[in-house]
Amino acid sequence: MAHKLTALLRDVFALAKPRIILLLTITCVCGALVAVKGNTDLLLVSLPAIGWGTLGLILSASGANSVNMWYDRDIDPLMKRTQNRPIPAGRLQPRTVLIYGISLILLGTACAAMANGLAAAMALSGALFYVFIYTMLLKRHTVQNIVIGGAAGAFPPLVGWAAVQNDIATPLPWLMFAIIFFWTPPHFWALALMANADYTRAHIPMYPVVHGEAATRLAIVRYLTILIPATLLGGLLAPLGWLYSAAAIGLGVWWAWAAWQLLHAPQSTPENRTPAQTVFTRSLSYLAFLFLAMVIDSFL
Repeated sequence: MAHKLTALLRDVFALAKPRIILLLTITCVCGALVAVKGNTDLLLVSLPAIGWGTLGLILSASGANSVNMWYDRDIDPLMKRTQNRPIPAGRLQPRTVLIYGISLILLGTACAAMANGLAAAMALSGALFYVFIYTMLLKRHTVQNIVIGGAAGAFPPLVGWAAVQNDIATPLPWLMFAIIFFWTPPHFWALALMANADYTRAHIPMYPVVHGEAATRLAIVRYLTILIPATLLGGLLAPLGWLYSAAAIGLGVWWAWAAWQLLHAPQSTPENRTPAQTVFTRSLSYLAFLFLAMVIDSFL
């Protein structure tokens, strides 16, 4: 009995896509802390709102990820990296996962509303965008799927900022949104290069499937030439300054160098995907440390 319960909890946890949730949580909390603008009194007053907003984001995003797994139950068995998910492996029933996912979205929205209505609206908007725009409308039908659909992952800093300020009518939270929006394609295309065979079998029009590996490598570099200058705009917006700008330059060069090496690396094979793997793993650290630099700089 204990073994079955543990297995069930493991599957329920997997529905949330915990690695994605971790990064969403980091950007949400960082967005909230930057919104404090170094005011420790405001930070103390805002802690309950930050907590509710972050919890709401975690639950609503977890629900959206669960609905995504419900919708993709027909293609997940075709891909090695997804065929052991709870639904294709037969451990959970699709209807159960759908009800669970919708319930989490609603619960997450309610939790975020404990911060304020704007934070709840942002959390719900991110979840609905991921489910309806990316998963159902774009993913299977256009090579621009992750370019447009990546906006879903850009909502967390808006949730965090709204939880503190109850207002997103200033440039900085939208710059955070834009950074994640432009970060998403090169991050995901590096993953798509490693999973190209999977996406080909499932007939999902990811960039490498449609345009090939060489074009995808070049597209990654091109996006970084947009992203890195965009991040530098943050140094012009209070409360950010020189420390954030230095971090943006250093982290940008660090990630761009891996992308440049990928651009000039030999053709990938199933046994040698190291350059794409490096670009992908660096992208995760890049975003986390960039947002951490925002927080540190805002309190200096």
